Amino acid sequence: MSRQEPISLWDESSAEPPIDRPFAGDTRCEVAIVGGGYTGLATALYGAGRGLDCHVLEAQGIGHGGSGRNVGLVNAGVWLPPAKVFDLLGEDLGGRLLRRLGAAPDEVFTLIEKHGIACEATRSGTIHAAHAPCGLAELSARADGWQRLGAPVELLSAGETAERTGTRAFHGGLLDRRAGTINPMGYARGLARAAIAVGARVSTGVTVRGLERRDGHWLLRCDKGTVTARSVVLATNAYSGDLWPGLRQSCTPIHFFQLSTEPLGERAAHVLPGGEGLWDTGLVMFSLRRDAFGRLIIGSMGTVHGGRTGLSRRWAARRLRGLYPDLGAVEFDHAWAGRIAMTKDHLFRIHRLAEGLYAPIGYNGRGIITGTVFGQALAKLLSGDGEEVLPVPVTGVAPAPRRLVTTGFYHTAFAVNQLIRSL
Repeated sequence: MSRQEPISLWDESSAEPPIDRPFAGDTRCEVAIVGGGYTGLATALYGAGRGLDCHVLEAQGIGHGGSGRNVGLVNAGVWLPPAKVFDLLGEDLGGRLLRRLGAAPDEVFTLIEKHGIACEATRSGTIHAAHAPCGLAELSARADGWQRLGAPVELLSAGETAERTGTRAFHGGLLDRRAGTINPMGYARGLARAAIAVGARVSTGVTVRGLERRDGHWLLRCDKGTVTARSVVLATNAYSGDLWPGLRQSCTPIHFFQLSTEPLGERAAHVLPGGEGLWDTGLVMFSLRRDAFGRLIIGSMGTVHGGRTGLSRRWAARRLRGLYPDLGAVEFDHAWAGRIAMTKDHLFRIHRLAEGLYAPIGYNGRGIITGTVFGQALAKLLSGDGEEVLPVPVTGVAPAPRRLVTTGFYHTAFAVNQLIRSL
């Protein structure tokens, strides 16, 4: 498959090279996996390790969807504070999910080390920064909830947050020492390489056009042939199309955009000097981190507007200037956006769409750990374990309420936020 323009900074800067493997035509396997992102690749890696014949089918290139457009924060847990998870799922199931996802960053970094994945892995923690006093109160409750579970999190004062971030713009922060940062495309490509090494098949540039049950198996009709499989995983999350009726409509998509500066060297040495990743408690969240080359990567909810002097670049320049006035003017060398699949309750789903057909979806911005954990769990399920191995109970698919209206509202609100903050 011929290489196209990079979809993000990570696509260009990844030390793991692209994996282009053409589809060879009609074939059979035990588990067909649609989507070459974290979930699909982790399912293939763990599944092949358990003796399953797995075949990943990716329409574009590895990591082309949300995986290669990610911020690269390896955060623990879910979007919600622990108390809310207990309210929604109960003590038993909620506790198991929180403990499982609390340990997920360790699983990600262990995979990186085990398979020698070159993805700029830095395990310095992440900081959830309080944009206002109300944000600090929210973080205090989160800290209490995680500490009750024995998690190594620490509530930071405004002064301690300023030391770690290099700016006095925040009212405090929550430091999570379990977490860290990676080059997200490097991680995806490394998972693909590792999966191939243990016997999984990966095909790129092949689009699945149809899916039907026939004689106790699934027949996947692709643009370049067919695949017959015992089981199927639709690992497309926010990039789900119309392959299965209603799947795309089960979540509300929102965009998250990012811009990266040119490498800044010593000019930016005071910005997140410990290498932590950061995101804030604002209603329209923003993120900030560094990469291995001294770039600053800043992002927020919404999509990229304008060209090299457009709205999004003005927003990013103004935001950095407000946080770090001594930094001076900066140039941005990449701008990109990706989609996030949101659910109404901010919890993940694993849909059983039919016999032997599963679709994990609704990662709510936690794709790195969730894709890895769900991939491992699906591999266990499809190699003979019961559905109790899954992190959440399986459900049927249902449409997200007022999906199109909500998406349109968010798109407009996020664009207005960029405009206001760029003035």
